[in-house]
Amino acid sequence: MATVKTVNYSDAQTAELVAAYVATPTTETVETFAKKFGKTVKSVVAKLSRENVYQKKLYVNKFRTVPVAKDTVADAIGKVLNLTEAETTSLTKANKTALEKVFNALANSVPANAETE
Repeated sequence: MATVKTVNYSDAQTAELVAAYVATPTTETVETFAKKFGKTVKSVVAKLSRENVYQKKLYVNKFRTVPVAKDTVADAIGKVLNLTEAETTSLTKANKTALEKVFNALANSVPANAETE
């Protein structure tokens, strides 16, 4: 006995949804099409995901900025100071705020071997 697959979105609905979302990838677009098609927001998000166009929301912290991983900050400091892998790894044990302050100080400083004019 063959099973019949139920189609939740027609080809025309899919094309319209994808085109609108690619043009304006916002939560409002998803909500608008959920109401228009009589679907849930999760259903529309799932459809956009299957179509490989959905962009998840970026996490922002309480300061409304995208957080940077402590490892990334330590790696940046390691590159500036030409540290070894072991030295850079040991930096990751420091407090993230302290690492960010050190990196910002390095980024705003003048290299010690720079010629003074």
